[in-house]
Amino acid sequence: MKKVLCLLLPVMIISTLIFGQDSTSVKKPFSRVLVVPAICIGYGVASLKFSSLKHVNNHFNDKIFLDGGYHPIHIDNYLQYAPGALVYGLNLVGIKGKNNLLDRSAIYAMSNLIMCGMVMGTKNLTQEWRPDRADRLSFPSGHTATAFAAAEFMRQEYRDVSGWYGVAGYAMAATTGYLRMYNNKHWLGDVVAGAGVGILSTDIAYYIYPSVKKLFANRKTDDTTVILPYYQQGTAGLSLTHVFN
Repeated sequence: MKKVLCLLLPVMIISTLIFGQDSTSVKKPFSRVLVVPAICIGYGVASLKFSSLKHVNNHFNDKIFLDGGYHPIHIDNYLQYAPGALVYGLNLVGIKGKNNLLDRSAIYAMSNLIMCGMVMGTKNLTQEWRPDRADRLSFPSGHTATAFAAAEFMRQEYRDVSGWYGVAGYAMAATTGYLRMYNNKHWLGDVVAGAGVGILSTDIAYYIYPSVKKLFANRKTDDTTVILPYYQQGTAGLSLTHVFN
């Protein structure tokens, strides 16, 4: 029974992660928004300590990587950014989201900045070996965190247009997490925690952005500068885009 529960727990978490997000326009208390990412991060942390959950990690690694007839698939390196890129693509073709270019870009930049700080800090703190023993930067999954931050960004921007945009974003993010396990780069616990970190980062960004925006309300400029942090396989940096009006 214990083994069955251990196998069902991550499935329940991922199901809640993808389908449990409220797509209505009613604003929820921030404490309620934290429930899903808290469960995911809590499960990931527990998987580092409890032998039963470590067995779950090994079980998924065996089934996904060892028994899967492994052939390298590197699309996860690009798929992690797809939901965020689609937000801008949809706006370009006339399907407007919640915020204008400047506001959504600032929110997305803040989300990525928060996410990068959490991921890099936790990786260096936990020093967990990857399944392929390449390095000790396994926990949490940075690719998965990036993907779920982008998926939640897409859901937030388009939840009042259609809930299916959020479903599409989360499907791409979940696929990214699966491929990180398929490529033997992460354990299940790394992926679940990364998902929680990504969602949490974007939710925090949306929550604090109105206050941050007020600080700059009296500063008027005709130009737009967007700075987006990125994290890729242990390397962090910033990309800068300046739009002259």
